[in-house]
Amino acid sequence: MEKSLLVDAHEDLAWNMLTFGRDYTLPAGETRRREQGSLAPQHNGDTLLGWPEYQRGRVAVVFGTLFNAPLRRRLGEWDVMSYATFDEAHALYRAQLNAYHRLEADHPDMFRLVHTRNDLQTVLDHWQRKDTDEHPVGLVVLMENAEGVRQPGELEEWWAGGVRIIGPAWAGTRFCGGTREPGPLTADGRALLKRMAELGFVLDLSHMDAQAALQALDSYPRQLIASHGNALALLPGSDSNRHLPDAVLRGLIERHGVIGVVPHNGFLRVDWRSQGGREAVSIDLLVAQIDYICQLAGDAHHVGLGSDFDGGFGLQSVPVELETIADLQILTPRLAQKGYTEADVAAILGKNWLDMLQNNLPEVA
Repeated sequence: MEKSLLVDAHEDLAWNMLTFGRDYTLPAGETRRREQGSLAPQHNGDTLLGWPEYQRGRVAVVFGTLFNAPLRRRLGEWDVMSYATFDEAHALYRAQLNAYHRLEADHPDMFRLVHTRNDLQTVLDHWQRKDTDEHPVGLVVLMENAEGVRQPGELEEWWAGGVRIIGPAWAGTRFCGGTREPGPLTADGRALLKRMAELGFVLDLSHMDAQAALQALDSYPRQLIASHGNALALLPGSDSNRHLPDAVLRGLIERHGVIGVVPHNGFLRVDWRSQGGREAVSIDLLVAQIDYICQLAGDAHHVGLGSDFDGGFGLQSVPVELETIADLQILTPRLAQKGYTEADVAAILGKNWLDMLQNNLPEVA
């Protein structure tokens, strides 16, 4: 099969740029060379991302996140992207959004912010050109952990700046329960979702506790997704609320959502660290996650990729077949071997996310 366009629904690019000074215009190998002996690989692993790898992997669109952690979950003194107050969170999130705007301004041939359907089509049209092998990567801005929004009235500011997707949680927030901190939607959370819906934001259920996610599935009138999460049913022995139970997966499928599966070894095999490290995990476990969601849905229209690459892990924590994001194209023959058609594979690698964007982005800013 010919390589399909690939869409990655979750990459913490701005966090890495401002925390470690990573330059995503460079090849991944050059970044690894430059970072030898530094804090970046020690705390975040060797990078899996770089502009040449986006080209080789036909990565046409990335959901670039705005992400900061609360001070109680700070990873160390080196972690400069953490906040103690909502004002601090707001400032840090603004700095990350500005970083994406600078990236586009400094490298318009490499990266293009996607605010509208017209922006998306411009990027996709470029990827269809045959007169060049170099194409801009579209960046859709996703806010992960909404505590940068001090009150719902500020959502218009974030929309104007280009944010199109919001996930209310990472850990627990004042909006809802989150990873390792369970709980339902709060009054603040319902107010946030109400204003999000009025403006047209896509709601990301990733990291939301299942109780809160199910409440959102029942009440949020606009598009819902899980940008990066795997099926809990394939992770026997896990007691983490980070993974997606069948009730949430079915709810997303019924609401025409898309789930981005994550090629992180700990999201593919609970015991991977004690079973030989990286070599103990094959990309076939990611294929199993994809297939599980397809079987649950009865079709291939509700699953995509949400790598979370460079999001607290790197090369050392992904299946052995992967060296960079470009190698996710290995999914094409692996899925074909399981009987998926060329159209199915194209949907899984990118078209499902592209359809979601085309159905939910505004036509003009």
